[in-house]
Amino acid sequence: MQVTFIKPTLGSLNDGEHFVDEARMEPLSLGVLAGLTPPGVDCRLFDDRVDEIDYDEPTDLVAINIETFTARRAYEIAAEYQARKVPVVIGGMHATLVPDEVAEHANAVFTGDGESLWPQVVADAHQGRLRPRYDAKPGVPQLGVLPRRDLYAGKKYLPISLLQFGRGCRFNCEFCAVSQYFHHCNYVRPVAEVVAEIAALPRRDIFFVDDNFVSNPEAAKELLRALIPLKVRWVSQASVEHTRDPEMMRLFVESGCMGNVIGFESLDIENLRQMRKTANLSAFDGYAEAVATLREHHLQTWAAFALGYDHDTVESILETCEWGITNRFTFAAFNVLMPYPNTPFYERLKAEDRLLYDGRWWLHPEYRFNRAAFRPARMTPDALTETAWECRKRWSSWTSIGKRALDLHTNLATPLRFAIYCAYNPLYRREAFKKQRLRLGTQ
Repeated sequence: MQVTFIKPTLGSLNDGEHFVDEARMEPLSLGVLAGLTPPGVDCRLFDDRVDEIDYDEPTDLVAINIETFTARRAYEIAAEYQARKVPVVIGGMHATLVPDEVAEHANAVFTGDGESLWPQVVADAHQGRLRPRYDAKPGVPQLGVLPRRDLYAGKKYLPISLLQFGRGCRFNCEFCAVSQYFHHCNYVRPVAEVVAEIAALPRRDIFFVDDNFVSNPEAAKELLRALIPLKVRWVSQASVEHTRDPEMMRLFVESGCMGNVIGFESLDIENLRQMRKTANLSAFDGYAEAVATLREHHLQTWAAFALGYDHDTVESILETCEWGITNRFTFAAFNVLMPYPNTPFYERLKAEDRLLYDGRWWLHPEYRFNRAAFRPARMTPDALTETAWECRKRWSSWTSIGKRALDLHTNLATPLRFAIYCAYNPLYRREAFKKQRLRLGTQ
């Protein structure tokens, strides 16, 4: 039996050219699914971000991992295989959020985590009795399973290995699809299994893809202590509250942390209250103390902001951008706030009749990447789109890149940190300009 795993790309550029992601990283979830696949089944990976999919190459089952931004392209791919009478199963976060929509484009919909039911899907497909729906529960990731990293060979991913320690987050932010998916719970792997997986890796640069690495602080500390003798360099995603825990900060440094993606989201406390960002509220003083702590520990931060909450204005958004440049963060994301389906934020906007693109922006042929998909409270949708784009342009300007480089506490703290800064800032600059107004899907 042959199973083909597919990671869809976002879509196509304005000139119709297929979008190739230069900053692509290993599709860990598909590697894990391949690792869960029973022995004797051949596995193949097409990464649509770099590969040309050969629809005519024989296969017995196609498994597509779907996110909201890649839904349109995923459905295009599924249609090509279904036209060739090849069964398609679609799973992932978007499938869990809107399974009925996904069912219109797949022979089978898989909701929840793959660990418990994926072998059953493969067995059912092999016997020709694939069910239309498989509903799995969230739980501890990857118990006793290693991802099939051999499937990544030759695809020129960024030189960093993706791992997961935990899934989910204990917080319940209004806009967050992760909170909805995991019902604001967090599940962590046994530390010994994570350590064994790291020991088997050929490189020591690691990205823990956890939704919030510090969601369970004591579990995180247990892992950090185990990382110290491994001499790795790692990054992850973490809520800002961890900066108030001196032991956590010390362990971050001793275990080889280079920095984290941190969702600052907004500089307005009323926005934070509205989005129920309790982790930020507990550490909020304009973030001055948090930023000082990060710099004191020489961590290179990727600051993430959600633009368009009800207390935002054009002026406040631009001030947020200048705040980020002034604090010389290594990287930053100025994201137009997106109403992901079936989140509390989406339902609130729907009740207030503020959704655009018929409520399904991810499928609308006129929607473009980084465009506002709702009516903000204090500006027009076009103003939000253009202001967010102005932030991205200012942040990615050569003047900004040069100014932010000159921070002795972070980007100039060591030659390695400076090399990382110089290598990745131009790359993310190119990607920011290339993705702007990209069309979702290719047809």
